[in-house]
Amino acid sequence: MNTVKTGWIGLGKMGIPMSQQLIKAGYPLSVYNRSKDKEEVFKAQGIGTAASPALLLKDTDVVFIMVSDDRAINDIFYGDEGLLAAKVSGKIIINMSTVSPAISKEVAVACKEQGNYYLDAPVSGSVKQAEDAALVIMVGGEAVAFEQAKAILEKMGKLVMLVGDTGAGNVAKLAINTLLGIVAQGLAETVTLAQQNGINAEALTTLIGNSALGSPFIKIKGDAIVNSNYNAAFALKHIAKDLRLAKDLGLVTPLGKTAYQTYQDAEATFGEEDIIAVIKQIGKE
Repeated sequence: MNTVKTGWIGLGKMGIPMSQQLIKAGYPLSVYNRSKDKEEVFKAQGIGTAASPALLLKDTDVVFIMVSDDRAINDIFYGDEGLLAAKVSGKIIINMSTVSPAISKEVAVACKEQGNYYLDAPVSGSVKQAEDAALVIMVGGEAVAFEQAKAILEKMGKLVMLVGDTGAGNVAKLAINTLLGIVAQGLAETVTLAQQNGINAEALTTLIGNSALGSPFIKIKGDAIVNSNYNAAFALKHIAKDLRLAKDLGLVTPLGKTAYQTYQDAEATFGEEDIIAVIKQIGKE
């Protein structure tokens, strides 16, 4: 068994399979989740739970965070029982959430003041990749902390790369997710155009899949369209949020602006469905 004691905050669709990789690798793990029902599967495995982020940090060496947005990060760090309330040093805190570079830079300073390291390490990939330990992990922060954490991160991903200083991982992720939004919308528009002219979605996606444009993402989302399966693997509301963050970074390019507006318009109606539910928004326009 590995001796580094790990902690996990955020047991959502990604957090559960990602944290399970640490268990499989033999790392001692404790978890914290605001909704306590999600801790039950870990209790059944004999995994410890913490009553607060502060207590989790006190009892571990490396804490991972996988939550939805900046507001959640703010609560986790600055809450009355948040990570900073632990007032401990010598820890590594790794934020794998897709959040703004600004909040990463802010909390990194607060961590350093207490003698801890902070890494932003968002991931590219969805639930299937998390289950297969095949995520792409992009990291921002100090190289010394990255080298200490790399072996653990490699238990969750097929590629782990330090891309720059604090916030650089967040920037890389928002750039990738901008492309994600554009590609999903492009697929939706392409299928819609074909259907309007007598070619069904199954035929078109088969053609695309066997062309130079084929990709795992096109295959998965094309199948979702064909089967009218809009259950969220990656919820549309999350890409809408990510494009808002990208806009804050200066996203003003033609395709980027168009994707931004499309997903903002779609969020209220289709936000809880999968990203490819954007095809429903396209059909309304």
